[in-house]
Amino acid sequence: MTVDGHNLCQTPTTYRLLRLEYLLGLLVATGFFLAHLDEVRWWVAVALFAYVDVIGYLPGAIAYHRSPDRRVSRVYYVLYNTMHSLGVQGAVLGAWILVSGWEWALLVLPIHLFGDRALFGNFAKSFTVSFEPMPHPSVQTALRDFATVPWHEAHEAHKAHEKHEAATR
Repeated sequence: MTVDGHNLCQTPTTYRLLRLEYLLGLLVATGFFLAHLDEVRWWVAVALFAYVDVIGYLPGAIAYHRSPDRRVSRVYYVLYNTMHSLGVQGAVLGAWILVSGWEWALLVLPIHLFGDRALFGNFAKSFTVSFEPMPHPSVQTALRDFATVPWHEAHEAHKAHEKHEAATR
């Protein structure tokens, strides 16, 4: 199964391919960062790298681990997704450049986001999954079905189900 306008999910293979693309971005950003280490303002690099998780991950992680049923408010998902957004961090980077000019420390923003995606497999969090990664039973069932049921058989079964539903209304 792949992601398209009708199938909004990943197979393990397409997920690994997506992570590989982010790994390439991570390697490029890290390469430029390392090539200019002597020009990096370290307090800026550390602050920018850390603030993404201080605002976007740690509050939700703390709430998750303190919650007896491991449920957390949707606010934590929104904070995570906002702070781990390429668009939001691109805007932060752009604003920084407008105010202070370019500096090599800014590369920690794509390094952080590309690293999360490539190394840890962390993308936007859906309200329907646990804040901390753990298998969702419905996803595991769907992955088993997709691995064993050819598309044409699933399509025929779906059409038969829709026909039955229409007839019983």
